Amino acid sequence: MLNLIKKLLPINRSIMGKGNLQTLKILKEYNKNLKINYFKSGKKIFDWKIPNEWIIKDSYILTPDNQKICDFKKNNLHVVGYSKKIKKNLSLKDLQKNLFSLNHSPNAIPYITSYYKKNWGFCLKHSERRKLKKGIYKVFINSKFVKGKMHYGEIYIKGKLKKEIFFSTYICHPSMANNELSGPTLAIFLSKFLQNKKRRYSYRIVFNSETVGSIAYINKNLPNLKKNLLAGYILTCVGDERSFSFLPSREGNTTSDRFALKTFNNIKTKKNYYSWLDRASDERQYCSPGVNLPICSIMRSKYGSYKEYHTSLDTVGRVVTAKGLNSCFKVYKKIIKDFEKSYFPKSKHKCEPFMTKYKLYPSINNRSNWVLPSEIETRNIMNFISWCDGKHSLDEIAKKIELKKNLADKIFKVLLKKKIIEI
Repeated sequence: MLNLIKKLLPINRSIMGKGNLQTLKILKEYNKNLKINYFKSGKKIFDWKIPNEWIIKDSYILTPDNQKICDFKKNNLHVVGYSKKIKKNLSLKDLQKNLFSLNHSPNAIPYITSYYKKNWGFCLKHSERRKLKKGIYKVFINSKFVKGKMHYGEIYIKGKLKKEIFFSTYICHPSMANNELSGPTLAIFLSKFLQNKKRRYSYRIVFNSETVGSIAYINKNLPNLKKNLLAGYILTCVGDERSFSFLPSREGNTTSDRFALKTFNNIKTKKNYYSWLDRASDERQYCSPGVNLPICSIMRSKYGSYKEYHTSLDTVGRVVTAKGLNSCFKVYKKIIKDFEKSYFPKSKHKCEPFMTKYKLYPSINNRSNWVLPSEIETRNIMNFISWCDGKHSLDEIAKKIELKKNLADKIFKVLLKKKIIEI
């Protein structure tokens, strides 16, 4: 996994462009079943519109003593993403309006974008910015905007059932190891793990551009997602060793949340529990009103919580390690294995079924005799059915109705045989 991140790190990615397509093609080398598709510029997706593609060839600043700084070819974070073309001479005072640095992290180049309003700018270390001298600076950005394609990748791994476990990750940030590349890397290796395993459930893994890409994907696939998605997770910031983090879905108690927490709560190292109010990635789109899918996340250090976030310091070694990546790989494998051994019963009836017809309810209803053993079993059956919504596993139902596992299994088999429930 670490070698793949090193391979992808130098590629200049944005919300669309050649770098994204190149990234997807490399991922496809690791799993040939990855299908690459795209959305066109100008396409309306709910309240949004897919922007034009940004093509940049070069950018830099020449200082008064003719030294080249903020050189795009040395580090693609030096230019503000989606900067417009410019060739101009400016005083230091005027140039400062379009320079970005972090005084609290003086040795980091920040990651800055301006996707939806044409602007331009350069990013540099604050320690270097402080050394700039008065004089005339030559700024140069060779870029253009064209009608293009926003590429995305998708892997569908068919199981015995159509119900899907869904993973989403993004490929739109340049030169950042944890915030960007740990997610797609984990996703492609999980896909390899899944394809070598017998599967009860189906799995779908999507590699997209954050926000606008996920909105476009939801716009195209919402009916299928609503119908088949059983649980889902955002894969991001899964590569460091500092802590584990859990961010719930908007509802907070979905199948995704419960299965994630089952594993997360047993992690022995440092853990942080966040709330929906701390969200910042594509769970915002998948859990939004009108979409409302059960999507949550287990991360290592949550995005925005570590000092190297969205800077040139988010690197292999300093932030992302083999140990960190492998720990999240194990966590998600555990979640997958828990799903694979779980059944989610669903009643085939609206309202309660007519239990007498199935010989599961006494024909003479004597409430005074409700404590008889046969009546206790009937009560357990009715309690069991009341939780058969397709969202609670057999184990969860047994726990909720305070029933021993072996008795819950017996009821489950009886109801399946009589076709009162389905899986």
